[in-house]
Parts: sequence; structure tokens; C-alpha cells
Amino acid sequence: MTRVPLPEAFLKLPIAHRALHDRAQGRIENSLCAIRAAIEAGYAIEIDLQLSSDGVPMVFHDEELDRLAGDVGPVNLRTAAQLGKIRLRDSTDTIPTLAQVLALIDGKVPLLIEIKDQTLVMGPTDGRLETATASALQGYTGDVAVMSFNPHSVAQMARLVPHLPRGITTSAFDPVDWAPLPGDVCDRLRPIPDYDATGASFISHEARDLARPRVAELKAQGAAILCWTTRSAADEALARRIADNVTFEGYPAALPA
Repeated sequence: MTRVPLPEAFLKLPIAHRALHDRAQGRIENSLCAIRAAIEAGYAIEIDLQLSSDGVPMVFHDEELDRLAGDVGPVNLRTAAQLGKIRLRDSTDTIPTLAQVLALIDGKVPLLIEIKDQTLVMGPTDGRLETATASALQGYTGDVAVMSFNPHSVAQMARLVPHLPRGITTSAFDPVDWAPLPGDVCDRLRPIPDYDATGASFISHEARDLARPRVAELKAQGAAILCWTTRSAADEALARRIADNVTFEGYPAALPA
């Protein structure tokens, strides 16, 4: 399977985690306001996708509305129109679609898209979110890359949009942190066994676990190493000893001179 390398901009511009969010300023994660702020600051942007009940990719992190929105319950039980009317907590923004976000970014900065696991057990997917994502990305000419913790999702994207760079979001997969994900699934995913089979060209690895030998092995083989999530300049400096770039939040990451 052909690997598509990350555009150089993904390795130069710090990546704003769920865009440049700041609740105190009314910029909620993955919101249009946070995306505008990241564009204005000149950062690359990372977003998350969940699927509406009528098959539209929505830019939202959680499976449930409760933490972030002025409503409760599963995202995937609401239509895109319904979700688009739900206001995010402490904000005037509502939940955006991927199409809205693509129109706003319009190639101004690189966009890293994480496709959230729809199976909740990192299992084979039904392909609905991946197919809808690929459809939304048709004709988009800006720098964009896709990734997922679920390797089945990455493999789907390899088939649907083979011209786009793709990667695997990776972790130490501590079963305590990942409960209720089964321990045997954590054990399988921890050594990043699907990198070659999915034709990935990068990983985005848990920052505190970057010293894992498998990360060094992949880097030696030519993989680009991104990481999540640094929350201070000190965290970033430590991560950059290994990672090619960071996904950050909560502080102003330094831009290249």
C-alpha cells in the first residue's frame, strides 16, 4: 500500500488541539470560534469527527453531548440539523459540520482530522463516517491529513482517499485509562501493529509515552512522529526531543521564525 507523506507544513506549524480553544474566552474545543482563532494565529489545526444520525460528519469530540453542549445524550441519535442548533457550553457557537469547517479553513492552514472510533471497541467499522468524511473532502485543496485510533478506520480511508496522508493515533493504552476498552484490545494496539498494513506515513502518539522503543523504531523507518497533547512550553520542549511536531493546548506554542 502506497504511503502518502505528510506535507511539510504539518511538521513546522504547531497543531492546535481541537483548534485554539479557551473556554474563558468563549472559544470551545472544535468550535468555529476556536478554529478562527487558530487560523488568525497561524497554527495548524486538529479536529475530531463524530457522525450524526443522518450520516453527516460533525466536528465534535465526545460520543455524548453532555460535557460540551447545552444538551445531553448520544451525538449519533441527532440529525445534523438538530446538532447544528445545539449551543456549546459557555459559547455562542453551535456544533459545526465538517463541511462548514472546511469552508472556513479553506486551505489557510493545515488540517489534521481525527476520525473518532464509532465501534467503541476499536473494531471493524460500518464505514459510514469514513465514507461521509471522504465525500466532504472531495475537491478540498488545502493541506489535510486523516488519522484514527481505530486502525480499521485508517484502512477504510486508505481505500476511499488513497491520495491523502493518513496516520494512526497511538497511545500507551493503559487499560485503566482506556476502560471500558477491553484489556486484550489495549494489548494488541499498544505495539502499533497496523502501521504498515494501513499504509500510514505518521503516528500521533501520547506525549508522555514518546520514549517507547516502538516509536523510535517507526521514526527510524521514516515515519513522521506527531504527539498529543502538550500543555506547557516545558512539555513541548521535552516532547520535541523525539517528536517532529506537537499537538498543543492551553498555552501559546511558539511558531517558527
